[in-house]
Parts: sequence; structure tokens; C-alpha cells
Amino acid sequence: MQNQEIVKIIENLKGRRSYEEKRASKLGFASLYDYFEDKISKKQKAIEDEKKELESSEADEQPKANKKSCSCC
Repeated sequence: MQNQEIVKIIENLKGRRSYEEKRASKLGFASLYDYFEDKISKKQKAIEDEKKELESSEADEQPKANKKSCSCC
């Protein structure tokens, strides 16, 4: 089963197709499809990691806002 998004990307390469084919073979991929599949999955993973990092940093900031700077109050 092929992802239509990847197929569209490959069809729209035009002049960059030979460059992308060379790059895919250099990186050890059997086909352009495998190369773009990996590329898209890496982008999605990076986005998910960024969201998790943002959520964790927001969660860390909330308790700090409730703390007071001195113990006299």
C-alpha cells in the first residue's frame, strides 16, 4: 500500500528527481519511495518531540509561578 502523499511528491520532483535519486542511493535506500517515507516520518517525529518538549516546559513553569521568593509571606 503506497501513501498518496509520497507518490505526489515523487511525481512533482521534475528537475530534482535525479538529485533525489542520487541522494537516496547514497543514503542506502532501495527506492525514492523509501527515501521520502523515511524523510516524512522523521519530520513527523520531530514535530511530536517538539510538542512534547513544549508541553513539558509549560508544565514545569506552572508550579514555579506559585512559589514565593521569600519565606516571610
